[in-house]
Amino acid sequence: MTIEIEAAITVTPAAATKLQSLLDDKGQADSGLRVFVSGGGCSGMQYGMAIETEVRELDEVFESEGIKLIVDPNSLMYLAGSEVDYVDNMMGGGFAINNPNAISTCGCGHSFRSS
Repeated sequence: MTIEIEAAITVTPAAATKLQSLLDDKGQADSGLRVFVSGGGCSGMQYGMAIETEVRELDEVFESEGIKLIVDPNSLMYLAGSEVDYVDNMMGGGFAINNPNAISTCGCGHSFRSS
């Protein structure tokens, strides 16, 4: 069962622009971004993102800046209140998650530790 509720995870305008461009380039304009957490990484938990065409039964679906975000219930416990951003700097570009629930992160920004 998919439940649409007020966004507990959002994207910045920069991330939305980049994501929409990626979705358009892949011919998947109606797809969404699955954001998830899994065990691993140097801080214990790591972030993951993937373009997703299907919503699973227990997934939560959010919309932010015109982008559909899909999160499973277990990941939502760690990601509630988070923001997906796109950062482009001298080291290159990439997506980053700003997570208020993380009590520490590693240097790469892809893993974290939560309370």
